[in-house]
Amino acid sequence: MLPIMQTDITLTKGNEVLIIDAKFYSDITQSQYGTHKQQSGNLYQIFTYVKNKSAEFGERPHKVSGMLLYAATDEAVQPDNTYQMSGNRISVKTLDLNREFSEIAAQLNKIVDDHFGG
Repeated sequence: MLPIMQTDITLTKGNEVLIIDAKFYSDITQSQYGTHKQQSGNLYQIFTYVKNKSAEFGERPHKVSGMLLYAATDEAVQPDNTYQMSGNRISVKTLDLNREFSEIAAQLNKIVDDHFGG
C-alpha cells in the first residue's frame, strides 16, 4: 500500500551521487504576502531521496546531493538556489524548454559539469 519512492534521474561518479527529480508545474514557487518560497513538499521529497541514498553507503565515504529541476514558466521568479540541508546539498533549478534542443542539452550538460566538476 505504500507508494514507490523512485527518483527521475540518478547520476553517479565514484562515490558522488546527484539525484534529480524533475517537476512540471504552472507555479514553481508558493507566494504569500509577496514573498516567494520553494514548494515545501517537493523539498521534503528530494531530501528524503538524498537521505535514503546516503544511508545506502553506510560508513563508506560518499557525497549525495539532490536537485529539483523545474521546467521554466512565465513567472517572474525562476528558482536558481542551492541549500545545505543536514549536510547535503539540495539545489533548485529551472530548465528553459522553449529553446532549441541543442540549447536544452547544453543546459543539462552544464548542470552535470557544475556538479561533478566538468
